[in-house]
Amino acid sequence: MAENASRTFALGMTGASGVQYGFRLLQCLLAANQRVYLMISKAAQVVISMETDIALPGRPADIQKALAEKYKVDTTQLLVFGEDEWTAPVASGSNDVAAMVVCPCSMGALSAIAHGASNNLLERAADVTLKERKKLILVPRETPYSDIHLENMLKLSRMDAVIVDANPGFYNNPESIDDLVDFVVAKILDQLGVEHTLQPRWGE
Repeated sequence: MAENASRTFALGMTGASGVQYGFRLLQCLLAANQRVYLMISKAAQVVISMETDIALPGRPADIQKALAEKYKVDTTQLLVFGEDEWTAPVASGSNDVAAMVVCPCSMGALSAIAHGASNNLLERAADVTLKERKKLILVPRETPYSDIHLENMLKLSRMDAVIVDANPGFYNNPESIDDLVDFVVAKILDQLGVEHTLQPRWGE
């Protein structure tokens, strides 16, 4: 398989359940030699402490150092930005980001993005991605959906955002939770055009 060309992706993690999807995606992007601008909301940090054994420090610079050590990359490949860091590259359309993923995406974040609220850096980065006509991928993890949720997703889809529901399939006979996580992450990587071997292709 050909080597992935190095690009820059923005990755936002919000307070929805399913942070395992976000961390697995981060791991895969870094392993594929992609540069990542990471934004973790305060609500996401609470969920991370509940759902994983990952202990993140409070300051973005310290999170950056901890995750760079965890994934064995340097801090030029992984940059972490705080919610109010408005001078971050992702706050402007002149940035070098190829695409953005919000994974997992809470319904609150999805609503704010759908209506252009830009209350924090993550929401502003998503707004920039839409206005620059770059790919925005949202990975909601919620059930059941209300009419509001569905209307917001339809609104975003009509703006060319891609909704990749955190809804793993079973036709590859998963044997572990990691297999189920990889199913969803593989769908995201396909949308980003990043090569991977997480799941066999249909018919292979």
